[in-house]
Amino acid sequence: MTDKPTRRDLMKPVQLLGLAFVAALFAGFVTLMSMGFFQTRPAEEIQRALVVAAVAAGATFIVTLVSVALLLLMVDPSKVTATIDRPLLLPTDDQDAAPTGAATTNAGSEPAATDPTDAKRPTRSAADGPDGDTAAPKA
Repeated sequence: MTDKPTRRDLMKPVQLLGLAFVAALFAGFVTLMSMGFFQTRPAEEIQRALVVAAVAAGATFIVTLVSVALLLLMVDPSKVTATIDRPLLLPTDDQDAAPTGAATTNAGSEPAATDPTDAKRPTRSAADGPDGDTAAPKA
């Protein structure tokens, strides 16, 4: 038997249902605890706590089941058994990756290339205020 799981092994329905059921039990128990089910309360409050806990458990069951199933659908079956021997967050070809110490600044020999749209932008002088107003600051 191989150590790598197949897609069929990943998508076992019993495991999906079990995970969703455990999450629903946890949500129902937390709801019962927060509503004071295990304390001495009138019958109406205990019944209300049971109904709210059942709704919370049902909603958690459905949300967990759908979320895990959708996450499993994102797995490409051909890539489940493929081994990856490179970092995942780096680009695939080395030409796109810039060295960490290399900067694209000029050392002062040539002026930096300007964007053609820079000529259309209005320039601000040092006398302008923060909002572009040329009025003298108020004392």
